[in-house]
Amino acid sequence: MEVAANCSLRVKRPLLDPRFEGYKLSLEPLPCYQLELDAAVAEVKLRDDQYTLEHMHAFGMYNYLHCDSWYQDSVYYIDTLGRIMNLTVMLDTALGKPREVFRLPTDLTACDNRLCASIHFSSSTWVTLSDGTGRLYVIGTGERGNSASEKWEIMFNEELGDPFIIIHSISLLNAEEHSIATLLLRIEKEELDMKGSGFYVSLEWVTISKKNQDNKKYEIIKRDILRGKSVPHYAAIEPDGNGLMIVSYKSFTFVQAGQDLEENMDEDISEKIKEPVYYWQQTEDDLTVTIRLPEDSTKEDIQIQFLPDHINIVLKDHQFLEGKLYSSIDHESSTWIIKESNSLEISLIKKNEGLTWPELVIGDKQGELIRDSAQCAAIAERLMHLTSEELNPNPDKEKPPCNAQELEECDIFFEESSSLCRFDGNTLKTTHVVNLGSNQYLFSVIVDPKEMPCFCLRHDVDALLWQPHSSKQDDMWEHIATFNALGYVQASKRDKKFFACAPNYSYAALCECLRRVFIYRQPAPMSTVLYNRKEGRQVGQVAKQQVASLETNDPILGFQATNERLFVLTTKNLFLIKVNTEN
Repeated sequence: MEVAANCSLRVKRPLLDPRFEGYKLSLEPLPCYQLELDAAVAEVKLRDDQYTLEHMHAFGMYNYLHCDSWYQDSVYYIDTLGRIMNLTVMLDTALGKPREVFRLPTDLTACDNRLCASIHFSSSTWVTLSDGTGRLYVIGTGERGNSASEKWEIMFNEELGDPFIIIHSISLLNAEEHSIATLLLRIEKEELDMKGSGFYVSLEWVTISKKNQDNKKYEIIKRDILRGKSVPHYAAIEPDGNGLMIVSYKSFTFVQAGQDLEENMDEDISEKIKEPVYYWQQTEDDLTVTIRLPEDSTKEDIQIQFLPDHINIVLKDHQFLEGKLYSSIDHESSTWIIKESNSLEISLIKKNEGLTWPELVIGDKQGELIRDSAQCAAIAERLMHLTSEELNPNPDKEKPPCNAQELEECDIFFEESSSLCRFDGNTLKTTHVVNLGSNQYLFSVIVDPKEMPCFCLRHDVDALLWQPHSSKQDDMWEHIATFNALGYVQASKRDKKFFACAPNYSYAALCECLRRVFIYRQPAPMSTVLYNRKEGRQVGQVAKQQVASLETNDPILGFQATNERLFVLTTKNLFLIKVNTEN
């Protein structure tokens, strides 16, 4: 069985700025334009049975505004009339109304358990679309933005079971066939779950294809399902369709399509309930192992081999226990005896007296350690100096205890440890794993639509942008940009809802649930000379922070950043904030 390679993310030191002095609040006004929508955005609120944190992450915090990364400053949303509306900006002062490019053929309000409709731009001429009821559409659009060639036409349309949202898709074109690969996310009820929320997350990898020489329709040629216990922060198919990358708090594994999970659950439950096959105790000098023998066992049925750091026990010609001991023993003084209660008692003499063994045989989980009351009391006494019945018994001593109340939210790292996994599309096995530790996931952004989306992680106080390269097996993730101190700054924004950055890394932005938008620019040269008095040096660059406040009381439902503009979607309005000029 192949073992996944444990990898690490290599930070490029030249992209870090250890002398960054923070963001300076700028009061320069930001041009803001407002468009009123003909019909409200098709927001789907969480139902009473969608009560878990995973439902909130996947559907409650859904971004209803979609950016077409193949065409600059082009955004889409779906309204309550089932229309896909597009706004492409050429000139801020001459904004047109959003135009309808496609209308869903089904009545969305007729389905009770529907999710939000979702859309993903697979290529410059292909789009995948879900109506939120469990139906997947693959649409050929022609060259979008070109009124002469743009025509949205359904090429594939099929019911795929329970409602889902689309989180990624790609278009694969070669001489023989054209394929669309897409990732669908569902949160499903776990009938057999013994603990936790009672739900699991399902990621379905669907490939739809058509041979070029045939005139047949597009059809599904492959369906694979991954399951996990948390909504992935990031999930994307590699551009060549040969792999999949996922950033998540809890790991995902492939299950065979149609496989019944009841057998797996029964095995898991039986493993948990299984009784230990032997019990063991220890003192400072020796260890005692007790094994229940089969009926009518004699000493001829028992074969035990003692070695200085190894033990081998055979009962009635069957291997019972064999492996490397945790520490060395005096194998010549170790003995065994059959007790009257039809049990085997083995005495092992420790070479290192006083050493406490956490396990008998390294890696063996079949036994159970039994501690007597005297041992428990001794352990409690050794740990007594770490505890106290009083809150702060001696506040005047040299090293006062840490007061967690003095920590700000931005000082605290998340306890959970996310991981970044790469799955092979053919073997469905994990090939690479990166343990992200306390590198909190922040957001993803498409820098180059032909490549995989980038993801941004917190590293210490900074936010680092990583570009996956599936073709480079040795250096699969490249550090391409840094937003100085943004990891620290964003942690203090308790009401943040969406996070984004410009594809050219010129700024990062986040918005709250209502009204406020924060913009953090990269350091830029100053027109005037500034001095740092503490260090006695001239400051050549300053990073500006700006705040925009939208004139609306409606909640923010969508948020997208381009190189020049921020697009903010509310229930009835679309706002444009001009962040950069072309030069």
